[in-house]
Amino acid sequence: MDVIGAGFGRTGTLSLKVALERLGYGPCYHMVEVIKHGHGVFWREAAHKRARGEHIDWEAVFAGYRATVDFPAAGFYEELARTYPEAKVILTVRDPQRWYDSASRSFGGGPTIDPSSARGYLISKAMGLLFPKLWGAMSAMQESLEEWGISLDGSPQDRERATEDFERHVREVQERIPAERLLVYKVEQGWGPLCEFLGVEALPDEPFPHLNEGEQVPKLMRRVMLSELALRLGKAAAATSTLALGWWALRRVMQPTS
Repeated sequence: MDVIGAGFGRTGTLSLKVALERLGYGPCYHMVEVIKHGHGVFWREAAHKRARGEHIDWEAVFAGYRATVDFPAAGFYEELARTYPEAKVILTVRDPQRWYDSASRSFGGGPTIDPSSARGYLISKAMGLLFPKLWGAMSAMQESLEEWGISLDGSPQDRERATEDFERHVREVQERIPAERLLVYKVEQGWGPLCEFLGVEALPDEPFPHLNEGEQVPKLMRRVMLSELALRLGKAAAATSTLALGWWALRRVMQPTS
């Protein structure tokens, strides 16, 4: 691991992921990998292990990756910085109010399921059976936000609390990571500061990637949902066909011969 992203989601992390990969620091881990590979369970267990002071096997998800950005890994930046002492840390930032507007649109619109209630438990189980990869990622995201005390419900009280948490996180990262190891970065700054920090001498001869994560991630989620549903329906159809064939064969065997 060469680069660790400490910035909250919706601070240009998808753009940074693509930029790092363009500079040779790829593949770069991001929330999209959590969804694609069904890593939600790992991240939920990682949070529980951290709370209990237990060891976390980071290579279980980071094997083969040279960088990581975005949630949920950004919430573990301190642990990752200790595990990979040679890695550099990038803290993506933006205006807190604009961050809240973007995050509440992206993360606050989905349903919040309380698995402690009977109804929530049933919904959670059903979603987990139908869409295990997607539901695992959504659950990990929900737990990450709850850990920060952020609900993103759009209320004035939540906005104030969330933006204060955002600003506190920025301060804490700068306090806990040595200055020579840290880049506080806005993606609007482009290639220059990023390449200088990473020691890349030649700037790419192409525009810096500016991707709208609020558009890209929901598209990925829909694709994963459709593929998982198709897989479940395919298995169900196969099981139904097998049962029908077995019933037909059984009837043939049991028919009396004339």
